[in-house]
Amino acid sequence: MSKPSIPKGTRDFLPATMVKRNYIFSTIKKSFIKFGFLPIETPCMENTSTLMGKYGEEGDKLIFKILNSGDFLSKVDEQSLSEKNSNGILSQISEKALRYDLTVPFARFVVQNQNEIAFPFKRYQIQPVWRADRPQKGRYREFYQCDADVVGSDALIYEVELVQLFDEVLSNLGIKDFTIKINNRKILSGIAEITGMSDKIIDITVAIDKLDKIGAEGVIKELREKEIPDSAIDKIKPLFELKGNNSEIIEVMKRMLSNSEMGMKGIEELEYVFEKINLLGLENAILEFDVTLARGLNYYTGAIFEVKANNVSIGSICGGGRYDDLTGIFGLKGISGVGISFGADRIYDVVEELQLFPSFSSETTQLLLINFGEDENKSLQILNQFRKSNINTELYPTDAKLKKQMSYADAKNIPYVLFLGEEELKSGSFNMKNMVSGEQTQMNIIEIIEKLKP
Repeated sequence: MSKPSIPKGTRDFLPATMVKRNYIFSTIKKSFIKFGFLPIETPCMENTSTLMGKYGEEGDKLIFKILNSGDFLSKVDEQSLSEKNSNGILSQISEKALRYDLTVPFARFVVQNQNEIAFPFKRYQIQPVWRADRPQKGRYREFYQCDADVVGSDALIYEVELVQLFDEVLSNLGIKDFTIKINNRKILSGIAEITGMSDKIIDITVAIDKLDKIGAEGVIKELREKEIPDSAIDKIKPLFELKGNNSEIIEVMKRMLSNSEMGMKGIEELEYVFEKINLLGLENAILEFDVTLARGLNYYTGAIFEVKANNVSIGSICGGGRYDDLTGIFGLKGISGVGISFGADRIYDVVEELQLFPSFSSETTQLLLINFGEDENKSLQILNQFRKSNINTELYPTDAKLKKQMSYADAKNIPYVLFLGEEELKSGSFNMKNMVSGEQTQMNIIEIIEKLKP
């Protein structure tokens, strides 16, 4: 029998890891609730037609398709099979797919439930997504997203709120040095317009978005491969070397985009966000205008965000942006939305690398009752008393050797053990040992509860 395994890019999580993950989820959730977002859930799989065509050519390639049940090839015509064109027969053999993100399913949710929700609708969602990406550090095929979106309003105050939300959540997790990069797709559209390449906006933004990964020469090479002429590339090149603070870069872009109404609208929206954030302040985040930030998803139409921890090499840990008519693809026109997503798995790696996780004694067993096989009824009553006092307590199930019971406490990082010997049960005075310091103290039940209670 072969050794059991799991698919590449997926992971098992042991209890110690899950406690830390739940800490991240709960921290994010608390801030979502504070900012007025309400929870929803959507299915892990959607109709393939719901997802395909929403993420661009590269995104569509990363969608995990689910084969139809039964003999899925029986309805495929012979000609399609003989051509061996997988894309050609996809719609015939796969009607469902695993969700790529939470945003497109959310748009579908809004359309289907529009009569049950009040607009502007603020929702949060913490669920896994799947991408057929090449696994590497910080990049998994199955991972959780923690999303917050507002639909039904084009008010820029929500962009300001989401910047604040990034700042609060990551600060509450102990991350002190991080940058929120912001751009606006209208600015990118303006750049395409002044180069005379408006019809190539997707090709241009996808290439520019790779600047951090492949450098300026790599971007130029890709632009040429997409048949962007050198005359247009020469107008794009200065963007790769922009320097200065946010105000200085905005002034440069105003001059560059002065003949583009769309580009100037993007600048105006960006200035609003900076003005309000400067007024309100941020706890730890640096808000930075990055004109090369494109985020390759086709549905963004306004502000776009990306967040990076500055002292950890792991890529972006959060992202998001404005999408003016995402619900329109499902038949509900004119519903603007803006949202962000916290990459819980990457955030976990950052918090772990920086050793920012707190002690989780309240989440795990605090006290182990050592079983000597004496008066089981009395031992169970004591166990019950501790638990009713909200102290996480276990009773070792048998009177195994003391070494085995102590090893169990060590393996689970239980900080205290209590010895339930015959004399202790009779007298009501118990010997409690601190497993970290080795100190032992004689205490009664009331005293122990006072010491350990939350």
